[in-house]
Amino acid sequence: MNPFWSSAAFLLDAKWIFSGIAKWMVASPSILGLVDNLNMWGLTIIGTCLILGLFSRYASYAGMILILVYYLFTPSFWWLDYARPGEGSYLVVNKNLIEACALFVLYQFPTSEIIGLDRLLIKYKPFK
Repeated sequence: MNPFWSSAAFLLDAKWIFSGIAKWMVASPSILGLVDNLNMWGLTIIGTCLILGLFSRYASYAGMILILVYYLFTPSFWWLDYARPGEGSYLVVNKNLIEACALFVLYQFPTSEIIGLDRLLIKYKPFK
């Protein structure tokens, strides 16, 4: 993890309904530091759990929430212009919504109970 990384540029570029909250977060260095640490550790823990297949349903749900928060701060509506360069031409759906849908599929079909470390934590259920 990079101690010099900050989410300030992302938050300052926020548009739509959460732009006021984003500016409030950036205005206070202590809140910005807390948000940065929560973001870095959240991504690290969620990613590690998904890679290992450990607590994958909880990690999928937490990942969906985190990615949807990213989307709500900077949605890809065609009428919003951002300072950072775009990754393509979107109308409404961008990579964040696609990733949230993929995490929803992982949540609905917990394959980690078959091939991940979750299989060591669950009791084997007989086939019905």
